[in-house]
Amino acid sequence: MKHISILIPKGHASVVNIGGTHQILSWVNAFYEESERTLPFQIKLVGLEKHTLQTPGLFTINPEVLINEVTNTDLIVIPAIHGDFEKNLELNAAFIPWIVDHYKKGAEIVSLCVASFFLAETGLLDGKRCSTHWSMANFFRERFPKVELQDNKILTDAEGIYTSGGAYAFTNLIVYLIEKYTDRETAVMAAKSFMVDIDRGSQSPFMIFSGQKAHNDPIVLKAQEHIEKHFTNRIVIDDLSGKMALSRRTFERRFKKATANTVLEYHQRVKIEAAKKELEKGRKTVNEVMYEVGYNDPKSFRDVFKKIVGISPREYKGKYTKAIAG
Repeated sequence: MKHISILIPKGHASVVNIGGTHQILSWVNAFYEESERTLPFQIKLVGLEKHTLQTPGLFTINPEVLINEVTNTDLIVIPAIHGDFEKNLELNAAFIPWIVDHYKKGAEIVSLCVASFFLAETGLLDGKRCSTHWSMANFFRERFPKVELQDNKILTDAEGIYTSGGAYAFTNLIVYLIEKYTDRETAVMAAKSFMVDIDRGSQSPFMIFSGQKAHNDPIVLKAQEHIEKHFTNRIVIDDLSGKMALSRRTFERRFKKATANTVLEYHQRVKIEAAKKELEKGRKTVNEVMYEVGYNDPKSFRDVFKKIVGISPREYKGKYTKAIAG
């Protein structure tokens, strides 16, 4: 039987992460109980204080045990913690040495959505792959440069540390862990019961590209604005670097450092984001959208679109366009 510690942080923790994880794992126990098998999980809510009022004031969560009462655990689940990051760190500082200690003793750790920020503060993610909510990717890279962020991934698995992408992607990670700790049949049954799209690996179709502008390089900002204004045109890097009064090498280095993209990648992402918005409207064909955003070769457009979004333009249009009744 695996001992599962679902943490109850102070502040504004995701009640959905906490309740959903507890519910799905409890369902697995009930599923095993029906067939008179040994229950796979012992699930505990673990906190810093007995009555944990959540910041919005809507909920009070009552942990079953406090961290000093847990001597051994097999899996630690950290829910997303919303709001002021520095304040959340201060409120929940006691969790950090406790998590590190149990990981060193063999416990595995699960980070759900933006809980990756809290987990990264422990140093345990350094040199490892992780995911987080795609909208926080740039801030995460800036704060934790030693972590290998894979913001397009629904989940990651690295040396006993598991992370999930944005919001309800946590259900995919929980089903993944159910398969690891039990079997494929149980995971499939859980996925069907909770209507989780099992084996979904990418959050790319859900990402909205709004430009990586949380940096302090005015030259790069100026270049980004130029690309976004003229995205349908061909971008010549030598010309653009000349406009910025920089050598090409210096310009490309500063651009990549500030945005985590090369100039070409940034230009492609701007074009594809514009294409996504047009496809969502459903009024134009894929080819019409392709020409509108500056592509002439259907294969090239399709390949770039699929690389960035994870699915083809036609699949994307079908996913986000409502069918017309009748």
